[in-house]
Amino acid sequence: MEEARRPIPTFHEILSRTTMKPVPLFLSPRGAAALLRLAIQKLVIFLEEKGDNLNQDIGNLVEKGLSPKIQKSLDVVRVIGGEAVHPGVLDLRDDQKTVGDLFGLVNLICETMISQPKHVDELYEGLPESKKEQVRRRDTPK
Repeated sequence: MEEARRPIPTFHEILSRTTMKPVPLFLSPRGAAALLRLAIQKLVIFLEEKGDNLNQDIGNLVEKGLSPKIQKSLDVVRVIGGEAVHPGVLDLRDDQKTVGDLFGLVNLICETMISQPKHVDELYEGLPESKKEQVRRRDTPK
């Protein structure tokens, strides 16, 4: 399996908090795309959105300052995953490359929205309290 197709640990953490369990997704590209769409629906809940309407949740995240790169990534997975469930313009029956690309996008989303901020927060918390207090004083509006 290519590196982009291997879920990052954060992805596993999100899925483990849901009823979703790891399955051999490449047996069915359509099934994999649909499950990846469900995964980002779970991810937006983790990002403090409702999870009822994925399109609206992505819009809410954009209003809160979501980067265009992540917005586009979410929308690609949302649209292609939705097409897998409700066939329309896209046909994913044998398209493992697209599914591999979707895995890469979900990994990018998780890395950017969860793993990197968590890592930075952990490093920041390791700073001496006196240094964090200097930062708070610097950043307090005058």
